[in-house]
Amino acid sequence: MSPLKVAVALALGAAVPLAAQQDSTRTRAAISGFVDVYYAWDFGRPAEHDRPFVTQPVRHNEFNVNLAHLALTLDRPTVRARLAVQAGTSVQANYAGEPRIGAISGADLVRHLQEATIGVRATPSLWIDAGIYLSYIGWEGWVSATNPTYTRSLVAEFTPYYLSGARATWTAGKRVTIQAHLMNGWQNVSESNNGKAGGIRIDITPSDRLTLVYANFLGKEQPATGAQATRFFQQVMAKGSAGAMSWQAQVDVGTSDRRSWYGWAAIASWPVTKTTAIATRIERYADPDQVIVATGRPAGFAATGGSIGIDRTLPGGVLWRSEARWLRASDSLFASHGNPQRARSNLTLVTSFALTF
Repeated sequence: MSPLKVAVALALGAAVPLAAQQDSTRTRAAISGFVDVYYAWDFGRPAEHDRPFVTQPVRHNEFNVNLAHLALTLDRPTVRARLAVQAGTSVQANYAGEPRIGAISGADLVRHLQEATIGVRATPSLWIDAGIYLSYIGWEGWVSATNPTYTRSLVAEFTPYYLSGARATWTAGKRVTIQAHLMNGWQNVSESNNGKAGGIRIDITPSDRLTLVYANFLGKEQPATGAQATRFFQQVMAKGSAGAMSWQAQVDVGTSDRRSWYGWAAIASWPVTKTTAIATRIERYADPDQVIVATGRPAGFAATGGSIGIDRTLPGGVLWRSEARWLRASDSLFASHGNPQRARSNLTLVTSFALTF
């Protein structure tokens, strides 16, 4: 173990008991980390550098940290846990909506807790985990290096990246996994009402080259422009490979009483050399009733777009990613060189260096 990892382990209070250390076949403890730094140029040149309708990369014309985290994980035959602390502009953006009801709530502390979970193995095929954890919704995750494109699609940006609650994960067979979730709500740690939300996810892998997923969410939530209402969200996803090419796609549909929204995205990536790959995406998101995205305009939010990026793995395991992303909205929603009159189109270029350790 490197000196850095030894120091971190000591700083975390020697979390692994002595008896566990003596039996390495039954206990595994690991420290890991991730750093993602970026520079983005938004051709709309937002006056205050904040880019609307995205959280990653969220700052224009600025070198900054998208995400940095440090994690401690513990695995035993019947117990598992993960504690990860984080910071970055994506953290600032995504946790800005944390509810502040009561004096002991809000984003001040919880935005720095990426995950804090404890899991118990109830049966050989069933785990029960509770705490703050990364979302089960969608293909695109919180850590950029795990996604085929650096920027996130709109369906990813407008669904939860994190949740707070409890989940049951049942391995129903070699090719079927079922999750059930009980949560505080739609991407919030602090409670925003007196109710809880629920959801399920079913993963089916018919073959080694294809995975199919169904997921949903049901709970009382507050739309972006209205009072609390029952939110029912569903998505269907598929992921696979064809030769050297990998692909993934999803369709999202949601309702909130009589209001609705939908979105879809399709992504493909393929290697050019052993160290270089290309990825491209097309997407659509429409929320005319402003359930999720508030614009203050009569037509709400609707946009179509695409992106193309190139990834290169550098010596030492550094991942260098560059991407061009274009969006076209049905209304004038994007920044336009600091002018009060907004634009319907947006083009952004971004480059990033990321390291997982």
